[in-house]
Amino acid sequence: MQLQAESAALPALDVLYADEVLAVVDKPAGLMVHDSALARGEVDFAADRLREQFGKPIFLVHRLDRATSGCLLLAFDRDTASALGKVLMSREVEKDYWAICRGWPEERFTIDYPLDGGPGKPLKKPAVTHFTRMATTELELPSAAFATSRYALLCAQPQTGRFRQIRRHLKHVSHHLIGDTSHGDGRHNRHFRMLGIHRMLLHARRLAFVHPVSGDRIKVVAPPDSEFARALALFADAPAT
Repeated sequence: MQLQAESAALPALDVLYADEVLAVVDKPAGLMVHDSALARGEVDFAADRLREQFGKPIFLVHRLDRATSGCLLLAFDRDTASALGKVLMSREVEKDYWAICRGWPEERFTIDYPLDGGPGKPLKKPAVTHFTRMATTELELPSAAFATSRYALLCAQPQTGRFRQIRRHLKHVSHHLIGDTSHGDGRHNRHFRMLGIHRMLLHARRLAFVHPVSGDRIKVVAPPDSEFARALALFADAPAT
């Protein structure tokens, strides 16, 4: 009874879109999507909250890292989940992620670099991410031999769904994602913690796909949370949220 009471007290996730067969919710940073080998004793999962929140079974169509916020797609039945899964595999779903990285990369670039499947999955598979630089800033924070540090706001569009793909691709080109404690740069993470920004700066901003039942084009946008918005305020030319 106590566990049920604690579960009921957990805040509901914001629903960005919902109908009879599917929904898109706004997953907060720091919340694990489901139980896994990476949970390490965690007992609070988005999947459990959503089953309670909607009052029926839910089927996750894709995943977000624990530290990533934003659009999370789910279905309410196996057939819809299967149909959406096939759409994902065919790359007909548009996924835009906002990411803040160290340095100023090119305005448009693509990383085509195979990645393994994470712990216990050493086989490397093709992985492609398109990036667009949306804004830049230079802060009076010393880095190595320089008196200032440069950062960029990127829109990342992963064409494949490998384990931590955006984070690992940015590390591969030395434009580490800010706040990433596994694949990032500790010096720059500390800079942002000094500014009161403690989360990993990766946000699933937009999701667009064809509805498997109605055939309508669904477009959903997740607003950044307060901490991500604080980071965006460091960029004079950042897009409106």
